[in-house]
Amino acid sequence: MTLTTRALLGATAAVCLSSWAMADTITVATVNNGDMVRMQGLMDDFKAKHPDIDVQWVTLEENVLRQNVTTDIATGGGQYDVLTIGTYEVPIWGKQGWLVSLNDLPESYDVNDLLPAIRGGLTVDGNLFAAPFYGESSMVMYRKDLMEAAGLTMPEAPTWADIEKAAAAMTDKSKEQYGICLRGKAGWGENMAFLTAMSNSYGARWFDENWKPQFDQPEWKATLDAYLNLMNNYGPPGASNNGFNENLTLFQQGKCGMWIDATVAASFVTGKDSTVADKVGFALAPDNGLGKRGNWLWAWSLAIPTSSKHQEAAKTFIDWATNKDYLALVASKEGWANVPPGTRTSLYENPEYAKVPFAKMTLDSINAADPTHPTVKPVPYVGVQFVAIPEFQGLGTTVGELFSAALAGQKSADDALAEAQAAVTDEMTSAGYIK
Repeated sequence: MTLTTRALLGATAAVCLSSWAMADTITVATVNNGDMVRMQGLMDDFKAKHPDIDVQWVTLEENVLRQNVTTDIATGGGQYDVLTIGTYEVPIWGKQGWLVSLNDLPESYDVNDLLPAIRGGLTVDGNLFAAPFYGESSMVMYRKDLMEAAGLTMPEAPTWADIEKAAAAMTDKSKEQYGICLRGKAGWGENMAFLTAMSNSYGARWFDENWKPQFDQPEWKATLDAYLNLMNNYGPPGASNNGFNENLTLFQQGKCGMWIDATVAASFVTGKDSTVADKVGFALAPDNGLGKRGNWLWAWSLAIPTSSKHQEAAKTFIDWATNKDYLALVASKEGWANVPPGTRTSLYENPEYAKVPFAKMTLDSINAADPTHPTVKPVPYVGVQFVAIPEFQGLGTTVGELFSAALAGQKSADDALAEAQAAVTDEMTSAGYIK
């Protein structure tokens, strides 16, 4: 071997080693729901476009994910490069300086195409701190065949009285057929997401204008009584253990007449895993005639903690996972019904997507939510199914545990409300909100 050949081989090896050394490995923490799992199955597309970036996944149940990423970002642990977080965390963490601004995403990302309601919830002081993977509100999903058999018609904009009437008519416990399935699993983003949104339609609020907790007021009593009445009389057994995923399974198995939950579930209740796919109808979340519906506003979004050592690679991944091309990729592989919904204006202007049976109802539900005026009476906070203060994560889980215990029959509604009032008052006093 000549010296020249050796030099060439050595240079080639050095380039290969250099390329290998330059490969970035990013760790993505995400939630174990269907859209996120589907994304992991499409990583060949990302790898083909970005062979210099390796992606490792940490996929967790919702409550565990929240706990882990909150601990990591608050301590600057740097364990994750991309976080799956929600509309609650983004404004708080953005203000704390814990998230990297995404204002420099490439022009092709077309940030102006993001739905204004969703983009607004992810923007702090002009900085987009998270890119929405999918946006959602909540709505009624119901069995058209069971409604017809009961001689009923679901209004497009039902009241809670309509819901109770339909739940009673569709319940046949001898067939394991329950009129309604609702979240009962404790957690600020589980049962309290549903119950807080429901309470808005009953005229309730977490706090008055002076941050005084309101669980001792008649509106919360009416909310919890109505919820327990629905679940105890027409819901499935063991409902205090059921969150989004558990109720999705029950509905897909034909055991729920109605399910009021995230609009993003629509593609799964009408998909290949659902035994009732061709029998599902959709309606707006219920109201009580007070001007507020019991629907929420949320986006599962991808963000980069400032502790990440691979921020550019993380931005490249976020651009891939949340841009228009990704929506087209999912459509080509899985059909338009399975495209992550609720993020882009162009999706709802697409004539192919307009054919999807739940597309319009999803957009109408998102547009019906107003996080800046979430309640009938005035409040000092923003957020529809949450209160956008750092303390809410703990408060919501505490109250969620009390209400879940009431659903399980371990305490009365009155006791749960009294304990919630005391616990939240103590915390808000300690935190300095109540003088």
